Amino acid sequence: MIPSEVIEKLPKSDLHVHLDGSVRIETLLELAREYRIELPADSVEGLRQTVFKDQYQSLEEYLQGFGYTVAVLQSELALERAAYELALDNQAEGVRYVEVRFAPQLHVHAHLSMENVLKSVNRGLKHAKEQFNARRAVVDGLEPPFEYAIVVCAMRYFGRGQSEYFDNMLNVHGFSEPRRVFALASLELAQAAVRIRQEYRIPITGFDLAGPEVGYPAEDHIEAYNYAHKYFLMKTVHAGEAYGPESIFQAITDLHADRLGHGTFLMDTATISDPEIEDREQYVRDLAQYIADRRITIEICLTSNMQTNPRLRNLAHHPFRLMTEARLSTTICTDNRTVSNTTVSREIERAMRHLALQPHELKRCVIYGFKRSFFPGSYQQKRRYVRRIIDYYQQLEREHPELRPGHVPTAPG
Repeated sequence: MIPSEVIEKLPKSDLHVHLDGSVRIETLLELAREYRIELPADSVEGLRQTVFKDQYQSLEEYLQGFGYTVAVLQSELALERAAYELALDNQAEGVRYVEVRFAPQLHVHAHLSMENVLKSVNRGLKHAKEQFNARRAVVDGLEPPFEYAIVVCAMRYFGRGQSEYFDNMLNVHGFSEPRRVFALASLELAQAAVRIRQEYRIPITGFDLAGPEVGYPAEDHIEAYNYAHKYFLMKTVHAGEAYGPESIFQAITDLHADRLGHGTFLMDTATISDPEIEDREQYVRDLAQYIADRRITIEICLTSNMQTNPRLRNLAHHPFRLMTEARLSTTICTDNRTVSNTTVSREIERAMRHLALQPHELKRCVIYGFKRSFFPGSYQQKRRYVRRIIDYYQQLEREHPELRPGHVPTAPG
């Protein structure tokens, strides 16, 4: 087992982390007092007991915390602060590249435009980046710099009361079939992301789709994803988190997904529901082969998968081990640092402890995170950045033998 302090030194990425799921609890308490928003408790310990738990009984309970975090993120200053602190928290544990994803439409209202939502988040991330990269070790080239990108997240489903923006959408299109309204909101987000990226030079590099998979298929959002595809936004999709392999198939075929969020049930034949799929084992093998051949990276979020899927009460049963053995491109992410009470380093430790992740597999997984990122620079800049990450990792291997492939720990005593 690699010591925790060594894991923290590793240059890591987090390609799947939600801004509203990663607000510091101390900040949530402070902003709630400022904006007069009532919380179930008035202390960090109290919120850990009532809202942000280690274990949840259902997905609905897991999602409860987002109602409070989104409620306090309704101003430019709050969004900027949350983004800044999220970057600092990542930097503190060795994360050198982060893609912050969130649904801007949850924060748009009469006094806060889509442009200002995205500009605020970018300001916070940019400030943290500039501070970190001004450090002597980075300037002298002894350590790789910190980089970031923004991924905008569309919703498969939204209801009244979630945001003023969504309420307006439902009111204006009150006679339309709801799924068509959800799809229209996704298209508007894709169009806004492209325009705002161009006008304000904000590193919006990815487009995502989140929300309940059952009953809200990815194919509803083809128009939005085609638009994102046309204007060179990279694409990821929450798929296979709470539904079977067919959801993943839709994500990579209908929506051109470059990466998959979670993909938890990729290998699970029991979750296939399409009666036309007669040979389920072959279907799963073909799907996994397709994903492997095209290096479609799966964003693995171990802790949140355990918390939201009742079938995964034992981490040793998580399919990450099967994905690793199949040589799929995977990278370890947090999903929600606050709601899941985790960090990238903790996720790596859990993978090593419960899923027998070996040093050479860890290195491959870490490097995949940087190689398959939606890096905001040019291809040449990305190659140089990844090279710096690999060189730094190899330097740490020389300093810490336990990181080297094939290392056998010395028995204590």
